[in-house]
Amino acid sequence: MVLRAELRYRRDRIDRPDYLNSLEEVDTLIDELLASPANENLAQIIHLDRETIRLNIPGGRGTEIPDHEFQVGVDKELQVGVLLFIDRSGNFVTAGPANSRNAPEYYLAGHWSQFPDQVEISIDLVREAVKEFLASGGKRPACVSWKNQYPDD
Repeated sequence: MVLRAELRYRRDRIDRPDYLNSLEEVDTLIDELLASPANENLAQIIHLDRETIRLNIPGGRGTEIPDHEFQVGVDKELQVGVLLFIDRSGNFVTAGPANSRNAPEYYLAGHWSQFPDQVEISIDLVREAVKEFLASGGKRPACVSWKNQYPDD
């Protein structure tokens, strides 16, 4: 199976993405995130087989952006992680157990992100969900439970 996904998580390479080309590379990514400094424990993955959205910029120029975003974060101390999936259907985060942390923080290339309460899941589920996302062509993984990131909207 050939996969095409763009990957950003390193501060020194935020403008030059890495790529995921196989399901086997997911384990390497998760292991690298677990070994990374705390300010680089969240990655953004864009599946390149999905559609793009054309934005028209004043002056007649247009630009293409992905129609989705998928983020994966891990906490090496607690051995848990979080997933975020955004597309036209909404913004979704993993639904973790009721005893998981409130407002966990993760960092994408040094940029802080705070997540809603009870969103962290096991590292094994994180690995499985990232592999499903890639194998499905960029669909929201069904192997984990999801909840609306902004339930009051």
